[in-house]
Amino acid sequence: MPYVNIKITKEGATAEQKAALIAGVTELLQKVLGKNPATTVIVIDEVETDNWGIAGEQVTHRRKQGL
Repeated sequence: MPYVNIKITKEGATAEQKAALIAGVTELLQKVLGKNPATTVIVIDEVETDNWGIAGEQVTHRRKQGL
């Protein structure tokens, strides 16, 4: 029973985009590893950009700088 946790910054991913991620990852696990889609769990966590850091800076700050 695969469990996949996808973490993305909370910047407006649509329900349709999230559904595509869930379907795509499920299909990939079935195709590559032969995993049963009925027992595959996909969780998407959306993290506020203030709580996500890259290179010692908050993503919020980096976005304001155009990075």
